[in-house]
Amino acid sequence: MSKRKLTRQQQHRIQKVQDERLARAQKKADKIESQLEGGELGEARRGLIIAHYGITTEVEAEDGTTVRCHKRSNLPPLVTGDQVIWQPDPQEGGVIVATEERRTLLSRPDSRGQLRPVASNIDRIIIVAAPTPRTPANLIDRYLVAAAHDEIHPIILLNKSDQLDQAPDMVREMEEYRDLGYETHAVSAQTEEGMQAIRALVAEGNSVFVGQSGVGKSSIIAALLPDEVIRVGAISEATGKGKHTTTTAALYHIPGAGNLIDSPGIREFGLWHVETDSLFQGFPELDDAAGRCKFRDCAHETEPGCAVRAAVESGKLLPRRYHSFLSIRDSLNEVSMRK
Repeated sequence: MSKRKLTRQQQHRIQKVQDERLARAQKKADKIESQLEGGELGEARRGLIIAHYGITTEVEAEDGTTVRCHKRSNLPPLVTGDQVIWQPDPQEGGVIVATEERRTLLSRPDSRGQLRPVASNIDRIIIVAAPTPRTPANLIDRYLVAAAHDEIHPIILLNKSDQLDQAPDMVREMEEYRDLGYETHAVSAQTEEGMQAIRALVAEGNSVFVGQSGVGKSSIIAALLPDEVIRVGAISEATGKGKHTTTTAALYHIPGAGNLIDSPGIREFGLWHVETDSLFQGFPELDDAAGRCKFRDCAHETEPGCAVRAAVESGKLLPRRYHSFLSIRDSLNEVSMRK
């Protein structure tokens, strides 16, 4: 279906709205610079971004209080988890004037293919899967590739373990991931089965929860943080897919120690920012075999002397992972050809 062409009047209206937004943003930026030059802002303080709302961010000060802040126009896009330097604004909130160096940054492409940061200073990415709605193994593999690309430790968390009778093959898949060296856990946010181990797991550092809608990310966080108000989405009876309940990445403190970051629910995880040559980072077992291929530029499909295909045929490598690798690689190649 072709896109409907906008009329000249509609184009003019859209352009007018954009111009007005740019004018307001420039006016705010000019005001901030004027306040800085005039010494009108308060003393510089350290803070932590705990949520992001369009042009403003929620900053937690060192004393635990929160303040809504704008940022200087020369700063890069900010995300939840960023450590920042901010100054109080006597008139409204505060102004972020500098950022501290990030240890890690989790990013993903948006619907337009533009790379967007999701959260920073992450110690582990917890991939939440579930038997209902059934999380495809290929989607888990995509998360693993993204985690490897951003050098963040991945953990696969199977939620709704009390419903495994509806997807018994997921038990085998979890065992396969464990055999490959990935850390896996099974829990039920409803029955509390396995939750104690997860509480110990996230008691240090920053953890970000990701996974398709409906797998129970918010339910797990609600179980970990019973005093927080977390909206839990219901599953659509018509589609079996979850309703999106989280609109921005938000950071929650665990009583005692550790932080959780909940990211917007997504059903697909684009990897358009990952180079084809880097794909093996998420398939280390295939990478080991690829080093023994006869040809250095082996595509691991029909070439003679392909050690990867030979390992698959002999049962040393999982066919599922091999085909997942080819599928993801083909999708990356298609995107590359369109650029």
